[in-house]
Amino acid sequence: MYFFSGSTEAKLDDKGRFVLPQNMRYGLVEDGLLEFSIGLGLGGCLAIYRKSDIQKIVERFQAKQHLAKYQKFFTLFFSTLHQTSCDKIGRIMIPSVLKKTIGIKNEVVIAGVLNKIEIWPKELYEKQLNDMLSGKDPEMSLLKMTEEAFALLSDDEKDDSNDSER
Repeated sequence: MYFFSGSTEAKLDDKGRFVLPQNMRYGLVEDGLLEFSIGLGLGGCLAIYRKSDIQKIVERFQAKQHLAKYQKFFTLFFSTLHQTSCDKIGRIMIPSVLKKTIGIKNEVVIAGVLNKIEIWPKELYEKQLNDMLSGKDPEMSLLKMTEEAFALLSDDEKDDSNDSER
C-alpha cells in the first residue's frame, strides 16, 4: 500500500505552477493515468487527492447530500475541488481561487501525508512547524501530538484484541 511522505519546497512560476516531485507523481498514478484532484485541505493548506480517493469521498458524501447541516460544507468543498493533472515536466497549476484563499505568494512546501499531498504557503508551514517544535502552544507541542498520535496505535491494538476475544 503506497503512502505519501516527505516534504520539499518549491517556487511558483509566473503562471502559478510548481513542479511536483517525481516520487509523489508516481504515487498519484492509477490505471496508468496521472489524474488527481486539488482542493482545500485542513488547517490552511491545499490537498491533492488520488482519483480513487475522491471517488470514495464522493460516494460517501452523496449519501448525506440532502442533510441541511452539510450543505455549506459540500458547496465549499466541491466548488473549490479541481480535477487536474501535471504537464509533461511535472508542473501543477494552482487555480487562482485556491492560491488566493490560502494565501500562497510565490513559495510553497509540498508535504506527503499518508493518502494525500498537502501544499502549504511556505511562511505558514514554517511558522506552524517552529511553533510546534518550540512548544509555544502546549496543546500543539510536538511531544503532546506525538504521544496522542502513537496512542492511537495502541487503541487500535486494544480494539483488535477485544474483537478477537468476542
